[in-house]
Amino acid sequence: MASTAAGKQRIPKVAKVKNKAPADVQITAEQLLREAKERELELLPPPPKQKITNAEELNDYKLRKRKAFEDNIRKNRTIISNWIKYAQWEESQKEVQRARSIYERALDVDHRNITLWLKYAEMEMKNRQVNHARNIWDRAITILPRVNQFWYKYTYMEEMLGNVAGCRQAFERWMEWEPDEQAWHSYINFELRYKEVDKARTIYERFVMVHPEVKNWIKYARFEEKHGYIAHSRKVYERAAEFYGEDHVNENLFVAFAKFEEMQKEFERVRVIYKYALDKIPKNQAQELFKNYTMFEKKFGDRRGIEDVIINKRRFQYEEEVKANPLNYDAWFDYLRLVESDGDPDTVRDVYERAIANIPPIQEKRHWRRYIYLWINYALYEELEVKGTAIGKCPKNKLLKGYIELELQLREFDRCRKLYEKYLEFSPENCTTWIKFAELETILGDVERSRAIFELAIGQPRLDMPEVLWKSYIDFEIEQEEFENTRNLYKRLLQRTQHVKVWISYAKFELSVDGPDRLAKCRQIFEEANKSMRNCEEKEERLMLLESWRDFEKEFGSDSSRERVSKLLPEKVKKRRKLTAEDGSDAGWEEYYDYIFPEDAANQPNLKLLAMAKMWKRQQINTDEPQEKGRSVEEAPSVEAEETGLAEKQAEEEPARNMTESEQEKTYDDRDDEDSSSSSSSDSDEDEEAKKKQSKSPQEDKD
Repeated sequence: MASTAAGKQRIPKVAKVKNKAPADVQITAEQLLREAKERELELLPPPPKQKITNAEELNDYKLRKRKAFEDNIRKNRTIISNWIKYAQWEESQKEVQRARSIYERALDVDHRNITLWLKYAEMEMKNRQVNHARNIWDRAITILPRVNQFWYKYTYMEEMLGNVAGCRQAFERWMEWEPDEQAWHSYINFELRYKEVDKARTIYERFVMVHPEVKNWIKYARFEEKHGYIAHSRKVYERAAEFYGEDHVNENLFVAFAKFEEMQKEFERVRVIYKYALDKIPKNQAQELFKNYTMFEKKFGDRRGIEDVIINKRRFQYEEEVKANPLNYDAWFDYLRLVESDGDPDTVRDVYERAIANIPPIQEKRHWRRYIYLWINYALYEELEVKGTAIGKCPKNKLLKGYIELELQLREFDRCRKLYEKYLEFSPENCTTWIKFAELETILGDVERSRAIFELAIGQPRLDMPEVLWKSYIDFEIEQEEFENTRNLYKRLLQRTQHVKVWISYAKFELSVDGPDRLAKCRQIFEEANKSMRNCEEKEERLMLLESWRDFEKEFGSDSSRERVSKLLPEKVKKRRKLTAEDGSDAGWEEYYDYIFPEDAANQPNLKLLAMAKMWKRQQINTDEPQEKGRSVEEAPSVEAEETGLAEKQAEEEPARNMTESEQEKTYDDRDDEDSSSSSSSDSDEDEEAKKKQSKSPQEDKD
C-alpha cells in the first residue's frame, strides 16, 4: 500500500519558458542577496551570550572588540557612525579618556559633522565633565556658528548650571550672528525669567531692527503693554508706523494699534488710526481693516461714524468699478457725488482730475457729451463750492484788483493783506499796487507797516513808475509830519537822479516847513542845485531851475539876492552848425538857439571877444548916416547875421562843445516826465569860481 501510494505521487510539472530571450532588466546575484537580506528570508539565530568570569577574559574581550572597531575604521574612515559606536562602547566600559580620544580622532576626519559634536558634548555632560563640555561647545559654536542646536544646548547647559552671566554672554555671542527670530525670543525669555525687563526691552530694540517684520513690532508693543508700560507701547506702534512709511503700510499693524488704543479707551485715537490707514492702504488690501473699523463704530461710534464707514466701503466699490472700466462716466459721476458729500476739496479735486484724464477714444457725440459734463461739474464745484481758485491757477491784474475790491467792501482786511502779498509776488514792479497797499495800512493806522512797505517798494530792482512811488512816499512822510524822514528821502532820491523837478520840489518842501530858517534852507537848496547842474547838458532844465529860484527871490528875497539871481540867468543866442547826411556828405547848415550862462562865459575867454565885437558893431550902427539910422526893425537880421558869423568862427574853434548842444528849443512843461542824469561839477566850490573869474591874463584885459 505504501509503495502504491508512493508510486501514485505525481512529479510537479516544470513550467515551460516560451520566451528564452534575455530580459531587458537583468537581475544580478548581488541584488538577489540584498533583497533576501531586506526581506529577512533567512532567519539567523542570535549569537550566543558570552559570560566573562575573570579579568583575563575581559581584557581578551576588549582587545577583540577594539580590534574589530579599528578594522572597521581602517576600512572606511569617513563613516562617522563607526567612530560614534566605537566611542560609545568605550564609554560603556567606563573608558572616558579612550572615548574622548576617539571623538578627537573623528573630529580630525570630519569636523563639520553636527552629530559628532553633539555626541561628544553629551558624553562629557553625562560624566559631569563640565569644563570639558564647555570647551567642546565653545569649539563647536566657533567652527559652526550657524548651527542653532549648538547654541541652544550650550545656553541651556549654562543656565542649568546656574551660570547666568555665562549664559548671557553666550546669548550675546549668538546675537552677533543675527540668528532667526526664535533665537531672539529665547534670549528675551531668558532675561524675563530673571526679571530683567530693561534688558529684555534692549534686546527687543535690536530684534526689530534685525528682523523688521510687522509681527515683531507688534510683539514688542505687546511686551510693553503686558508689563504695564502703556506709553512705551504706544510709542512702539508710532515708531513702527513711521518706520514703514507710506510705501509699505501694513493693515495688521494698524489693526493691532487700533485695538491697543481701544483697550485704553482712547476712542478718538482709534478712529484717527483707522481713517489714516484706510487713506494710505490700497482698498484691496484693507478688508480686515474695514471689518474691524465697522465693528468698532458699531460698538462705540455714533451715526456719523457708521456713515463714514459705509461711505468708505462705497468708495472702495466705486474705485473697483472705475479701475475695471475707466470710461464708465456714470460710475465717475456717482463716485464724485459721493466724495463731494464728504466735503474734502483735495479729495474731490483728485477724483475730478482722474476722471477728466479718461478722454473718449472715438469721436462720437454720445461719448463726448458725458465727458464734457465732467468738466462742467468740475468748474461749478470750484466756483460754487470751493468759492474760486482762479488766483492761484491764473493770476491776472484785473482779477486781483477785483478780488481786492470785493474783500475791501466786505471789510476783510486780513484777506486784503494776503491778496496784496500775492499780487506783489506776481507783479513786484507794479508801483500802483505798492502805493495802494501802503495806503491801506495807513488807513488802518499801522504807520510803521506802511513805511516798511514803501521801503520794500523803492528797493525793488525794476519799477514801472518810480517817480510816482517816490512822490507817494514823500507825501506820506509829509502827512505824518516826519520832516526829517522827508529830507532823508529827498537826499536818497537825489543820489539816484539829479532831475530839476526833484530839486525844485525839495526847495518848495523846505519853504513849506514852518521855521525861522526855512528861507535860508530853501535858498541853500537852490544854490546846491545850481552847482550840481552846471555841467548838465540839458540847459533848459538849468534855466528852469534859475527861473524857479528867481520867482522865489521875487517873493521872499531882498534886492541884493534878486540881483544876484538875475546875473545867473543865461543869454539866448542864435548859432549855426553844419549838418551831415547819413552817407557822410555835407547837408548844409542849420540855425539853433543856445543859452550862455554868465558863469560859463566867465570861464571861456573867447566869449568875451564875441561880446566886444557885438558892442563895436552897435557903435558903428549908431554913427552911420541918417538914412541908415531910419532903418526898420526888419533889417535887424543883417546885424544878427554878422553876429552869427562871429559865432560860427567861435563854433569852429570849439566844435566839440557846439555839437553836444540841444538841436531845438524845448518848452519847460513838456519835460515833466523826463529823468536827467547829471555828473558832479568840477567847479562846485564858489572860491574856485572866484579864482577862475580873477585868473584873466593881462593880454585878455588888454583886449
